[in-house]
Amino acid sequence: MAEKDFSWDNQTLAFEETEQQLKEPSMYKVLIINDDFTPMDFVIDVLVRFFHMNEERATQVMMHVHTRGKGLCGIFTHEIAETKMHHVNQYAKDNSHPLLCVMEPI
Repeated sequence: MAEKDFSWDNQTLAFEETEQQLKEPSMYKVLIINDDFTPMDFVIDVLVRFFHMNEERATQVMMHVHTRGKGLCGIFTHEIAETKMHHVNQYAKDNSHPLLCVMEPI
């Protein structure tokens, strides 16, 4: 087998520096929609459990949902918003509540 010559003949290798343009990820609002059947305490539990709100903040958001029809739970990237939405909807279903959580692009 012949031996290969890997010499560079005094040539240098040049690299072009390119600046990467990173794009901010799209963000989504996660909202809870009011209904006439889900108990207020359950909504507070959801806000504490899935959105890590303290009791006082969760109560404020729950009252906003109750009086205005929907309330903001948080703003997240698409994957996180979608995961939280599915977890909340499944938790509500598992507990026989019609609570609905949705996501909207900002």
